Amino acid sequence: MTENSTNPFEPRYAPGKTTVCVMGLGYIGLPTASVLATKGFQVHGVDVRPDVVDTINQGKIHIEEPDLDILVRSAVNSGQLKAGKTPQPADIFMICVPTPIRPDRSPDLSYVKQAGQALKPYIKPGNLVILESTSPPRTTEDIVLQEAIPANLTVGRDVFVAHCPERVLPGRILFEVVQNDRVVGGITPECTARAKQFYESFVKGEVLATNALAAEVTKLVENSYRDVNIAFANELSILADRLGIDAWEVIELANRHPRVNILTPGPGVGGHCISVDPWFLVHAAPDITPLMRTAREVNNSKPHYLVEHIERLARPFASPVIGCLGIAYKADVDDIRESPSLEIVQMLAERNVGQILVCDPFVPHSKFSELPLLPLGEVLERSQILVLLTDHRPFREIPRRFLQEKVVVDTRGAWR
Repeated sequence: MTENSTNPFEPRYAPGKTTVCVMGLGYIGLPTASVLATKGFQVHGVDVRPDVVDTINQGKIHIEEPDLDILVRSAVNSGQLKAGKTPQPADIFMICVPTPIRPDRSPDLSYVKQAGQALKPYIKPGNLVILESTSPPRTTEDIVLQEAIPANLTVGRDVFVAHCPERVLPGRILFEVVQNDRVVGGITPECTARAKQFYESFVKGEVLATNALAAEVTKLVENSYRDVNIAFANELSILADRLGIDAWEVIELANRHPRVNILTPGPGVGGHCISVDPWFLVHAAPDITPLMRTAREVNNSKPHYLVEHIERLARPFASPVIGCLGIAYKADVDDIRESPSLEIVQMLAERNVGQILVCDPFVPHSKFSELPLLPLGEVLERSQILVLLTDHRPFREIPRRFLQEKVVVDTRGAWR
């Protein structure tokens, strides 16, 4: 690193001169680490799972993301990316660990806390510590600062701490981690400046500076806004069912108004972001966030509504066979975190509605073993009721003649 450089115009964090330690090698950490490695940074990735570490060191991947296998293989073969179970000294430390919610909807920050504690012995003067995990307000200050930074180092002078929330879409991560605008917020203005300079070394989008708290809230607001709007679409789809009209037709017609842009309904809301982040704001101020709470409750209730709808459709059959297409939370990815599609399949199986056949060409058996994952052709042939839960491309392309003799439940509007 150039911390002691005599050239005041030389970048402080530059590829080829800067080492980065990435804590957490999941859906955000591994793509970020591989992008940094291919940009010339020397990257050490850390994960608590030995199988993940071994897989990455072989130049392979444990998650599904377009072109990620190529990038990881190149980064590992070049020696720019290595994985381990413990941190190593570095110039920059990035925390990319999960931030789930507990059953009571409170945030579980144990992974952030553990990552900070693991980093603490390696923090030295000049280091930059960045929290990328989407987090509740004040996590950077209350958790990262307290757990990761040694007491003898002054933040903003000796060591620098900032939050830069990820803003990527699964299926487009490698593109968006570089092209998207980023929001960086430091504990102090100098922390912000250091983090901004680092991201500007590899991000092509604009890097927008603020403080840590504002950066945390900005990411939560982005996803809460989408959640509220999706809740409107989902509630509208239930109303349309009650009235006997086509929700998607109504939305298309309404969206012809120049100031209306209704989103698309679905089986609920999944993924680690939109289905989780609003709870962080609700938990921070429960007395003044009734709209966000209600939106979450509407979206969480949609799978239950659909299961009851499928149950009604199954009653006329003596031994109903129900084909469920998709358990991932969105199209063309293997991510089942908080997936409403998965929840619907599980509820149908628990309620013994009938024989449940499941197909998802993107999700490996290692991620879902509750029921057999069957080929699409077999599910189409055997099912009496066909439920489209995740609009993967192979499902969207099913010839309509295969649907004509089925009772069809299209939760995505893909077969209209």
